[in-house]
Amino acid sequence: MSKIHEYFMTPISILGSGCLGQIITYIKPLACRKALVVSDKALVDIGLINGLLELLSNAGIFYVIYDNVSPNPTVKQVNYGLKLFSDNGCDFLLSFGGGSPHDCAKAIALLATNGGEISNYEGLNKSKKPAAPLIAINTTSGTGSELTRFCVITDEERHIKMTINDWHVTPCIAVNDAELMTAMPPGLTAATGMDALTHAIEAYVSTNATPVTDCKALKAVELISRNLLPAYKDGNNLSAREMMTFAEYLAGIAFNNASLGYVHALAHQLGGFYNLPHGLCNAILLPAVMEYNLPCALEKYVEIAAAMGIAVPGMTAEESATAAIAAVRQLNHSLGLPQKLSEVRGFKAADIPLLAANALRDICCLTNPRQGTQAEVEEIYRSLL
Repeated sequence: MSKIHEYFMTPISILGSGCLGQIITYIKPLACRKALVVSDKALVDIGLINGLLELLSNAGIFYVIYDNVSPNPTVKQVNYGLKLFSDNGCDFLLSFGGGSPHDCAKAIALLATNGGEISNYEGLNKSKKPAAPLIAINTTSGTGSELTRFCVITDEERHIKMTINDWHVTPCIAVNDAELMTAMPPGLTAATGMDALTHAIEAYVSTNATPVTDCKALKAVELISRNLLPAYKDGNNLSAREMMTFAEYLAGIAFNNASLGYVHALAHQLGGFYNLPHGLCNAILLPAVMEYNLPCALEKYVEIAAAMGIAVPGMTAEESATAAIAAVRQLNHSLGLPQKLSEVRGFKAADIPLLAANALRDICCLTNPRQGTQAEVEEIYRSLL
């Protein structure tokens, strides 16, 4: 009997420059009256969120702003947001930003209807009830969180990132407006873009990949290869920004259904332990994990090389696959991103055994094409010293 595959994604998605202006059309059918708007202080301070707030006010929709979300949202922040939601009589959520506000809002929405602690939902499909309605408005092109069933929250006591993989946390509406992306500084453009590339590559080589996810992952690789550097070099390049929104969206669909692998499993530990940006961790780890997976993903890497436009007729499969890995490493360099863990703040080689042990318990490990030992995972980290 063939394997049965499930397919998940947000029910409604809006993409295109200026599409935020249509959001009220989609909110009204929900018959909701008061929103908890989850964002971060920087987006509020620079006024990027003002367009959304004006739309809500003009439509007679009340809101409360929660802008104390850090780059790695914590259990404490989720619990505080939940209290705001309850105390103010909110009946839906709007997340505005990148993966951090989206993930924090997902956790709040899940607890608002299911109760308990967010740690109760770590793992796969632990909730019993649908979450409170959530509309996710993206301001970055990387995480895919606006459309996925994944939610990552840092447990500050254990210094780990908890992965909640639960179809109930999927936002009901996802918004990707490229005009909101032009405010992204180059460093954030680089890190979130590499996050999207990691999603596409890990989904493509996942043991749970299907033709449905493969076509989306490969197209995402192609679009990122063509548009990430132009968006990084010129933040006002609206064409490149818009193509990056399509790329991260396609990559999001791919990994939402095929899942991920060792890059994310290892990156979650770095983010939770040292409070490092998720996209940055993925960027550093991606070439090393690709090298580790090479014996089990050779043909897939050949196709990735073709999508990146670097496959040359006459090259062997090994040469094409190796060229793909080299191209990812070169892209990191061109984007000004660190190449080694020794270049990032706080990292200690002495922590590697604990990081590796925690990584092997991460749900993302399950679909990696090559299953490793504790020693092998430790060696991936050490190869980046």
